[in-house]
This record gives sequence, C-alpha cells and structure tokens, in this order.
Amino acid sequence: MTSTTQAPQSGARTAQPEHLGHVIFIAAAAAMGGFLFGYDSSVINGAVEAIRTKYDIGSAALAQVIAIALIGCAVGAATAGRIADRIGRIRVMQIAALLFVVSAVGSALPFSLWDFAVWRVVGGFAIGMASVIGPAYIAEVAPPAYRGRLGSFQQAAIVVGIAISQLVNWGLLNAAGGNQRGHLMGLEAWQVMLGVMVVPAVLYGMLSFAIPESPRFLLSVGKRERAKEILAEVEGKDVDLDARVAEIEHAMTSEHKSTFKDLLGGGFFFKPIVWVGIGLSVFQQFVGINVAFYYSSTLWQSVGVDPTDSFFYSFTTSIINIIGTVIAMIFVDRVGRKPLALIGSIGMAVGLALEAWAFSYHLVDGKLPSTQGWVALIAAHVFVLFFALSWGVVVWVMLGEMFPNKIRAAALGVAAAAQWIANWAITASFPSLADWNLSGTYVIYTVFAALSIPFVLKFVKETKGKALEEMG
Repeated sequence: MTSTTQAPQSGARTAQPEHLGHVIFIAAAAAMGGFLFGYDSSVINGAVEAIRTKYDIGSAALAQVIAIALIGCAVGAATAGRIADRIGRIRVMQIAALLFVVSAVGSALPFSLWDFAVWRVVGGFAIGMASVIGPAYIAEVAPPAYRGRLGSFQQAAIVVGIAISQLVNWGLLNAAGGNQRGHLMGLEAWQVMLGVMVVPAVLYGMLSFAIPESPRFLLSVGKRERAKEILAEVEGKDVDLDARVAEIEHAMTSEHKSTFKDLLGGGFFFKPIVWVGIGLSVFQQFVGINVAFYYSSTLWQSVGVDPTDSFFYSFTTSIINIIGTVIAMIFVDRVGRKPLALIGSIGMAVGLALEAWAFSYHLVDGKLPSTQGWVALIAAHVFVLFFALSWGVVVWVMLGEMFPNKIRAAALGVAAAAQWIANWAITASFPSLADWNLSGTYVIYTVFAALSIPFVLKFVKETKGKALEEMG
C-alpha cells in the first residue's frame, strides 16, 4: 500500500536531456562564480609586497588588510541563501558579479589604505555569495543523472581561477620589468593586477542573463509553467513534467528547516557530529594552505628568490593544485573519502616538515643555500598536491554528506563559518609569525597536518556509497 503523501514518479532519475551541451553551458556559466572566487581570493598574492612598501606598513597591519576580505566572505556566505530564496538565484549571481566589478575597480584605484580595505571587504562579500549560490544553483538545475559531475564544476572553476590569477600576475610583472610598483597603463603593476578582475566579473554578469532561473525557486513563487519549461529544457521532454513538479513540491513541503537549536546537545554544547564537521573545517585551514595562495610570492622573495621567479613558482603551484583536484575528483568515489583524507594528511605532513627544515637554515647572501632552496620549492609543491588530492575536495564532499537530514543545512552553515574563521586566523597571523620564525611557523602547520591523522581515524566515518538518509 503506497503512502498518499508520496509524490508521483516522473522518471527524472534516468532522464537524458536532448541537448547535454546546453546543460553543461548552464552549469559552467554558474561556475564562473567559482572562477571569480578563486581569482579574487589569490590575486592579492601579486600585490602584497607593493602594498607593504606603498603604504609603509608593518606585517601585522598588512595581514589585517589581506585577511579583512574574509570577514566579507563570511557575511556573504551567511546571507546569500536567504537572499536567493527571496529574489532568485540568478539575481544573486548578478549582484555578486556587480560587487566583483566594484571591488576590482576600487582595489585598483584606492585613495588610501583604509578604502583599499573597504574594497577588499566588498570583494569578500562577493566571494561568499558566489561560494554558496554556484553549487546550490547547479544542484537545482542539473539532471539527477549528471548532478555529481556538473557539481564538480564549481571546485574545478575555483582552482582554475587561482591558476589564471597567478599567470596574469606573472605576465603583468614581466611587462613591468619585474617590479610590482613598475608602471603599466598609467598605473602601478599591482593596481593593474587587481583591476584585471573586471573582465571575468563582467563576463560572469553577462552569462547570468543567458541562463534560466532555478525551477525550484520558480515553483516557490508560483511560476509553475515557467518551471516546467526549464525542466523540459534541462531534463528532457521524456520526463513527466507534471509528476516532476509534484516531486519537487513534495520535497519542498516535507523539508525540515533546520535551525541552530537543532545542533545543540551532547556534553560540549554541539552534537558530536557537528564538532566533527567543525574539526574537518579547522584542520583543512590550519595546515596553512592559504599561505600558499595569499603569500607565496612574498614567501619566496623572503628567502632570496627573484620577484619574477617567485610569481612563476606561484603559478606552477596553482597548476599542481589543479592536477591534485582532478585526481581527487577521479578517486573520491572509488577509494573513498576517509582513505583519501589520510593519504593527504601524511603527504602534507611530510611536505610541510621538509619546508620547516629548509627554512631553518640561515640565508647566505640573502638566499637559502642551494640544497635547502630546492627542497623548499619541491616540498611546497608536494604539500599543495597532497592537499588538493585530499582535503581540498574531500572536506566539502563530506560536509555535504555526513550530517543527518534534520540538521544538514544548519550544521553545514556552522562548519562553513568555522572554515572562514580558521582561514582568517591563518591569513592574519602568517606575516607576523614569519617575521618571528619562518621555520617555526611551518612546524606549527606540520603539527596540525600530523594531528589530522588520528582525528580522521578516530572521529570521521566513511560516507562513500551511503544514502543521505543513512547519515547520523
């Protein structure tokens, strides 16, 4: 006997869209937000030393200017979902694109340090919005049979955005004669680096006008016929559209709107599973990965590497990041989340320990000794490779899977907030820690990489092959 509350079966699970290329275009257009996420996050790498000298500020103040964008990220991520539920997914993309443009222009043409910081926060707000709306939109528009592959576009776009920003920075630095404050087009090179982001930001905004609104949002505001048109467009005309609409409406009415109160319980404020999610987020950041993307040029220059070469190494690191991400996307469903995380933790610990060893040597004529210099360079790439093929992808996959249905949305929000806070802590502390002791700083990151191994072994459960309803 079937339940009267069960929605009709539409055949959407196995449906094949007539024009898969069009569906891929829609997902790729939405993932442009991820590209800008990666680009805006790491483009600052090319301006750090120029900002330090232009405004004559110390390491602590510099760190706050670099890290302040993360405050905007946290606010943008926290508010994007609610805004999208009110005005639609496409409108949120267009707002984010506008904020990216404003941030790029403002950061490239600052009057002073304080307004530069304001434009950084505006860019951070756009990053936060893009980090939420891209995956949500793709999940709602993608045909069920292709959802996993199309959903991976977001992470791929982020790492490509990071790499392209480093390549552009390197090209502009070469054009400026290797000087971040050299003149290009009437501006200093670092200003052009930040301003170039206007191009992908405008493209993102234009693409948002070429893709349809989410059927789920359209149904939530009563536009059933338009929702059916889009479902036919992305899932195929063979789908029973009336039944498909009924499925979505049934899912929307039966969803439990998780709240912060649902997360409370257990002996330490939150439920244990929430603490595991927070732990995954914190470990992902406390290994120091964003130092590689925010400060790598400064890091290499501090141990005697030529500025142009340091920018090139930042680019090669970004390519390694892409390769590692592709490896993770291939193996995360084959090997499993937990084994991949453990492999990554071991590889990261080795890479970070070798960097700590290399940086412990005194500079000779302003440079690391040859052997230590090569070890530091190779170890940095090893660290990024093992992070990318494991924690860079696995943590996001697990956070989307590991929580029970009743608390998933709220728990994911808390875990994501913990990630932004941990990101801020590492980003804001690195310049001062590096001034104190660069080798010691990498020892700290090594310890966190090592501690992540027993954490995964003891507290993290494998989610590979389990239905979301089985979690908890």
